[in-house]
Amino acid sequence: MIFLKTEDEIDLLRQSNRLVGQTLGQLAAVIRPGVTTRELDRIAEAYIRDHGAEPVFKGFPSSFGAGPFPASICTSVNQQVVHGIPDDTELRDGDIVSIDCGVSLNGYCGDSAYTFPVGTVADDVLRLLRTTREALMLGIAAATPEHRVGDIGHAVQTHAEKAGYGVVREFVGHGVGRQMHEEPQVPNYGHTGFGHRLKRGMCIAIEPMITLGDRHVVLSRDGWTVLTRDGSMAAHFEHTIAISRSGEPEVLSTFRFIEDVLGDRAI
Repeated sequence: MIFLKTEDEIDLLRQSNRLVGQTLGQLAAVIRPGVTTRELDRIAEAYIRDHGAEPVFKGFPSSFGAGPFPASICTSVNQQVVHGIPDDTELRDGDIVSIDCGVSLNGYCGDSAYTFPVGTVADDVLRLLRTTREALMLGIAAATPEHRVGDIGHAVQTHAEKAGYGVVREFVGHGVGRQMHEEPQVPNYGHTGFGHRLKRGMCIAIEPMITLGDRHVVLSRDGWTVLTRDGSMAAHFEHTIAISRSGEPEVLSTFRFIEDVLGDRAI
């Protein structure tokens, strides 16, 4: 069932997504060679709880028979696509790290992700990051009431594949509301005119997962971390949006706090 949100509900979603953006901004300030992803998780959880919210990923049940997710954020490094578990491995110069953050505040969820360069990153990897963020924005632009879910996926897929990248198909965007994952699913591939019709009041997370090599992925033995099969780098950017009463997509999450920290180093 797809739940259409009222203006009051969208405002609550706006608040929770703003907190996610603020949390990512806090992490942007400390991401550097030598920091561990476990330390990033500690900072994120403390910031989320200090602002009266819960880290919704912590304890999230697995779809693949593993135990519940053990951390407050997902930290996916280099060839890890999504759902990386924070640990004591230090980030190195030239790495990239996707941080996916979710919170529950006042009964509504926020969800956003950003892939950060660590130190000096190779030009071809920076191009992957920029193209993935561009694909996200094109997917958002397609999220209007006259379109369908397939139009979003088509916009993302076309832009990424034109650049020569792989588009992960096994993991998708989703509706967002009282629950982190609601209907409809929002794939990053598809055909125009297919899928659920988009309606005013729908709130969805759009999250391209794009690879420098082919699109195929494998699941780690930890039952959570998803990696590229060929070992190539992967990027992941995500915004939660609402289809407003005017029909325009409104981005409820924000990268502004990241950009305030990174300046011209932002993707």
